[in-house]
Order: sequence, then C-alpha cells, then structure tokens
Amino acid sequence: MKALITGASSGIGRDMARYLASMGWDLILVARREDRLEELKRELKNVSVRCIKADISSYEECLRLYDETKNEKVDMLINNAGFGLAGEFLKTDLERELQMVDVNVKALHTLTKLYLKDFVARDSGIILNVASSAGFMAGPLMATYYATKNYVLRLSEAISEELRRKGSKVKICALCPGPVKTEFDQVASVKFSMDGISSEYCARYAIDNALKGKRIIIPSSSIKTGVFFKRFLSENFLLKIAYNFQRRKNYQ
Repeated sequence: MKALITGASSGIGRDMARYLASMGWDLILVARREDRLEELKRELKNVSVRCIKADISSYEECLRLYDETKNEKVDMLINNAGFGLAGEFLKTDLERELQMVDVNVKALHTLTKLYLKDFVARDSGIILNVASSAGFMAGPLMATYYATKNYVLRLSEAISEELRRKGSKVKICALCPGPVKTEFDQVASVKFSMDGISSEYCARYAIDNALKGKRIIIPSSSIKTGVFFKRFLSENFLLKIAYNFQRRKNYQ
C-alpha cells in the first residue's frame, strides 16, 4: 500500500507519515522544505519513501506532482498542506490570503480531482482531506481561513455522496480537528485560547477512521459536542460566539 501526503514536512502530515510507515505503508512525501522531507525519510527506514519538493500553491506544480506519481498506484491521497492567517479582514494582507486560497482550496481541489479519476477507474482508494472544525461555521477575525475550510469540508461531503450513489468503493473523508499542537499557530500569528490535542493523536485517529471510510472525522470530544449543539443555535448567535472566541486568542 502507498500513500501520498502533502505538507508532510511537519505537524499532522509528518505524524501521519510516521503512523502509516509503522503499518508498513510506502510513502510519497511532498512539501516545500526538502531538507525536512529527507530528514523524515532517514527516520522511516523500514518502508519505501520518495520525497518530492513542490510548492503546490502553484497550479503547474500540482500538475507536475500528479504527472510524476500517477503511475505509482497511490492507494491513499492525503491533502494535508494548508495554513491560516488571523486578523480583521480589512487589515490582513491580500497577497497572503490569496496564497492561502491557492494552497487550502485550489491545490486540494486540483489534486482531489486528478487522483480521484484514477481511484474511480480502478474502484479503490481513499482521499483524506484535512479540513478543520472551522469548516462548520463562519470565522470573524479569521474569515478567509474559515471560508477555505468550509470549502474543503463541503466539497468532500458532496463528492462522498456522489461516490456512494455510484456504488463506488472509493472513499473520501474530511478531517475536522479543533486546535492541534503544531506549527500552525506560528504561521497564522495566533495563540489558541484552549489547549490543543497532540499532533500524534490527531494523525492516528485520522488514519484509523479514514481506513474505515468515515466521511467526517472529528478527533476531539469537545468539538464533537460543539458540532452537535450547533444545530440548535441561530447563525447570528454563532457569529457572536466565533468572534468572541477569536478575540480571546493572543495575537502575536
């Protein structure tokens, strides 16, 4: 079995690679930081590991990545690459936001479509898209990030239903964690106001449930509770909650 993981140089992606390797999966690791990929490859000695340096914010790089790997019979695609940005929409940097859309949305969309066609053709495979608990609502003070994760979640759900109705054995899953202890907060320039789960736990939980074909994967019990009670609250009230939650974060 072989998995391709984007954003594999750190955080959840790196720990997914470690967990899959412990189960004997061969790996294709993708990220911009080639030195980190090579370091991880040296650690994972008992499986075949191929490292590909790619900046998937570029559409052309997404196409190159697919062309270089389409004949390797990838069994699981993990669209993990992504980042966040905090601040009022009027004040956040437009160029950085568009880069976020390119990575969180455009690259994920492109790779999902390209590999999904191959998976459906052979009627096997799993796509694990890393969304977020942010995907369940709007996010004042992190508006663009929340919007990108809404896209990831809803796209994954819709494709999953299309596949189910076709009777396809291909599965598509959306991972929706709350805060996770990774480099995310440093990149987004934000400090979470609540403790996050460990990246290792999140990775194991995600892989285990993706292998079971679970459509929406939520590794945090508190987030599961929040998603359940969300249905009983008005959109206006949820916006106020989200704004106050974001405001409690300590911006760096």
